[in-house]
Amino acid sequence: MKRLWFAVILLLFAVAGVALYKGWPLLYPSLRQVAPLDPECDLRAGPCSGVLPEGGRITFAIKPESIPLVTPLAFEVRLEGLNASAVEIDFQGVGMNMGFNRPKLVAGDGGGYYGNGMLPVCVSDAMEWEAKVLVYTGDGIIAAPFRFITVKPGAELPTK
Repeated sequence: MKRLWFAVILLLFAVAGVALYKGWPLLYPSLRQVAPLDPECDLRAGPCSGVLPEGGRITFAIKPESIPLVTPLAFEVRLEGLNASAVEIDFQGVGMNMGFNRPKLVAGDGGGYYGNGMLPVCVSDAMEWEAKVLVYTGDGIIAAPFRFITVKPGAELPTK
């Protein structure tokens, strides 16, 4: 009986190891190039751009610009100097894990990529987010990070 329990536990560890091995690239993709974070970017005021060190530009916009929580949001990404096979936006809470939230965008007219998504509500009145635009190219994944703050309904946007 002890051998059976040992075999079951060993099998569970093996399954967990394979799941971790297979899921790691999805959760933490290997990035070939990352644009520096622009601290002056304010997605509430309009689109922001990330300029890549090796050339190229990724411009990102969210509508509505008030970025409400638990409300459908529209995303637009425009690329300059990049040839993408796919585009995704990886939303992560800064300082707080808010779960996996990575909508895929579709190519549209005029060279833009478009999609929809929603941000969950947080326990704090204000939450800082990082939206990392992931651009899949033939040479690897290129990323541009954009930060913004959301507030609960009725709460005030924090001042800098």
